[in-house]
Amino acid sequence: MEILEMKISNYEEVFKLWTSTAGMGMRNLDDSKEGISKFLKRNPTTNFIAMDNCKMVGVILCGHDGRRAYIYHTAVDEKYRGKGIGKKLVDKVMETLKQEGINKAALVVFSNNEIGNGFWSSTGWERREDLNYYNLSLNNEN
Repeated sequence: MEILEMKISNYEEVFKLWTSTAGMGMRNLDDSKEGISKFLKRNPTTNFIAMDNCKMVGVILCGHDGRRAYIYHTAVDEKYRGKGIGKKLVDKVMETLKQEGINKAALVVFSNNEIGNGFWSSTGWERREDLNYYNLSLNNEN
């Protein structure tokens, strides 16, 4: 098992994993090849894939604004779950964020995504009850 920086050349495999994973909230523009390319250019060192014998089996997308990091679209192929791959991806991101001077990270999981919520709870992330999440779409095509 290898953890490697994600490159735009990995997009097709990554997108296939995202769209085959229950609980993922995909956006037309943001998650297109062009949208992810823009994200990777802005955040070149904080996105990773897990490879098992030339097969991409996991991915974590993460970016930061210089103060806080945000994790998006973390997924592990269903056949490879329970082997610590998700934890390895998270650990790699946290290690990289610390090296870049980032002290806090956040993420959003749909409340009905039992697998995702269970994973993040089991890896030490705290669920917050004191926040309201607000969203505003600037482009209706997204």
